[in-house]
Amino acid sequence: MKDLTMESQRDKETYAIIGAAMRVHGTLGFGFLEKVYQDALEVELRHTKIPYEREKPIDILYRGIRLGEHYYADFLCYGDVIVELKALKKLNKLEESQVLHYLRASRLTRALLINFGQPSLQVVRFANGYKQTLEEDELKEIVSKDNAVNLAVPSAVAEP
Repeated sequence: MKDLTMESQRDKETYAIIGAAMRVHGTLGFGFLEKVYQDALEVELRHTKIPYEREKPIDILYRGIRLGEHYYADFLCYGDVIVELKALKKLNKLEESQVLHYLRASRLTRALLINFGQPSLQVVRFANGYKQTLEEDELKEIVSKDNAVNLAVPSAVAEP
């Protein structure tokens, strides 16, 4: 997997999702179960009006035939960004492999693997066959430099 280049860092949709995850991590910190972060991110996505589907089934095809088993992505945002959350001490190749399988099965090209299990938020971004690992300091710098995401929670957004 190749590293993402600077020109591909202008993806406002993935950075909006990352901004939402940063707000969740900044509020809750680390140490909760994955489900808590899923619930909190859902609240944040709704609050910031990022379109999403939760526990999105991904069909697996073999020789053009849909198999009975499915993958379930934690979130599908903007209709084409897979978001997989973890609450682990450390991400490893197994979690990255899981996301790559989701991408292959769905035929989508963008995904975020977000780990809330550390004092600093960990994000691995996949786009068009490239991979970029971001730590919280890098996330803040990229997000603020690119102006893709306002890290402050919007105050005028009404809850549904």
